[in-house]
Amino acid sequence: MMNAKRTLAVAALAAVVLVTGCETAKGLKGVQIGNVDVGQLAENLGGLREVSQPEEIQIGRGVTETLLGAAPLAGDAELQRYVNAVGTWVAQQSERPDLPWNFGVNNSPVVNAVATPGGNVIVTTGMLRLLRSESELAGVLGHEVAHAVRKHHLNAIRKTAFAGLVGQAAQAAAGSRNQELVSSLIGPTKELYAKGLDRSDEFEADRMGVVLAARAGYDPWGLPAALQQLATLKADDNAVALLFKTHPAPSARLDKLAVAMGTSFDSLGGQSNAERYMRATQWLREPAK
Repeated sequence: MMNAKRTLAVAALAAVVLVTGCETAKGLKGVQIGNVDVGQLAENLGGLREVSQPEEIQIGRGVTETLLGAAPLAGDAELQRYVNAVGTWVAQQSERPDLPWNFGVNNSPVVNAVATPGGNVIVTTGMLRLLRSESELAGVLGHEVAHAVRKHHLNAIRKTAFAGLVGQAAQAAAGSRNQELVSSLIGPTKELYAKGLDRSDEFEADRMGVVLAARAGYDPWGLPAALQQLATLKADDNAVALLFKTHPAPSARLDKLAVAMGTSFDSLGGQSNAERYMRATQWLREPAK
């Protein structure tokens, strides 16, 4: 009973410091619950409230390495340069053009695209086979750029890490486990990418993706066109099972975009660049030799 009360007390104090900041942590310095210096623990937790850009980039690299471990980059250098050029141009229209943006194609039949913190975006060959124009590609990449700009994955990782820290709070001796606990924030988070983000994050990324593609000179209806393509696939198709699990249904995303876009984008149709897209991705549609 005392252990349970001790755990709740430490967790409650940790939650307080998350809300009220480091000054509270300083005021708790030296306060002991069992063998835990609550002030030190609260200061450690409080330090997770903000992540610097270099740390964000470091986290993203770790997550990217984990994701690419499951499916390596496609070996076509020209395709990699093409997707990187389109993605980088779209990213330059965002609020964070200074991130070290990298866009890569991984060799997987699964239809998907993911972003990691710090400006890394991976799109699968399965997704590229589904798309029909450069505007659709720009819309999909714009959606992923928006995730990185808004720090959707980073914030989700931080929430997961904080929950883990609070869960271990009663067992953490003062300062002795700090490095281990903080490293849980920096490490790759496979579970997040298997579960997906909040629906509100996905809808926001759709809206921003449309805007970024339009700023880059592409047809803003490229992303809705890509979603229409996704809507034609069956939910039990193995190629889209993960995408449908981690994202709202394409129909729901289209409905949200229809409301957000209205008629505001009707006169902004840019170049679809369908022929250029088909040339750049031609080898994906060629029969295997």
